[in-house]
Amino acid sequence: ARATLNRSNRVIQSMTAFASLTGSLAGASWSWEMRGVNARGIDLRLRLPEGLDGVEAALRAALTKAFARGNISVTLRLTRDDADTPLHLDPAQLDRVLAAFDQVQERAFAMGVTLGQPSAADVLAQQGVVKQARAGENPANLVTALQADIDVIIADFATMRRAEGKAMYAVCRDQIDQIDRLTKAAAKAAKARRAEVSSNLTEALRRVVADVAEIDPARIAQELAVLAVKSDVTEEIDRLTAHAAAALALLDDPAPAGRKLDFLAQEFNREANTLCSKAGSVALTTIGLDLKAVIDQLREQIQNVE
Repeated sequence: ARATLNRSNRVIQSMTAFASLTGSLAGASWSWEMRGVNARGIDLRLRLPEGLDGVEAALRAALTKAFARGNISVTLRLTRDDADTPLHLDPAQLDRVLAAFDQVQERAFAMGVTLGQPSAADVLAQQGVVKQARAGENPANLVTALQADIDVIIADFATMRRAEGKAMYAVCRDQIDQIDRLTKAAAKAAKARRAEVSSNLTEALRRVVADVAEIDPARIAQELAVLAVKSDVTEEIDRLTAHAAAALALLDDPAPAGRKLDFLAQEFNREANTLCSKAGSVALTTIGLDLKAVIDQLREQIQNVE
């Protein structure tokens, strides 16, 4: 039976997979191999024997329909069993070969050179004189059989991609949950450091204005507010929380989400870097570094998500 794929019912898929399939028909046997690795888009590399009109076009169309991303290589090896196939002569080619031998003999005689008569084996050894008739082999039937394999091997390939994707889903979800927990911990650490930050900023400003005889208290308050804004990590925490929610939604989306997840990973990393640069405390810096480590692990995983 011809297998079919339903894209709307699938979970995330890995772009790394392998599938193989063998078949035979009327003295011909073949083997398929399909391999996949990650790629920015869909990259098909097909290696098929010549003379199979329609197989490559059907394969290319089916792969493009089934998959949105991945470097997919497909190799088809075709072998014909010639042991039991009868031989037959090509009369036209035989006549051409005999005429050529006759011309050689005549030319040699005219030059005074004596040549031995060619044997039947010499004649049969000439290219095209003898052909093997593959009884029962119909090229159209072979093409039909090979085309029938296409959906089967693609279904096997997709099954492995889904199995890999299922394992990746669990890992990615755990990593996103870790990011969410670390983000919450960062929010608590940021709240706990407020008094310390305020005291440090006030002391720093006092040192700056120590030699100034008079200074407007309003100006001091204004400068403290500016410094406080520069060290505030509320926006970074809010964006990290929003990105985590978006990433979880993408994991559960049946549509290919690899590119979007990769973009979110870049955004995660940007916010974590900013959080570290604004940390102002050992506790918050430690959380920021832990965030960066988990984000790097997440990026490695989603490189293989379709």
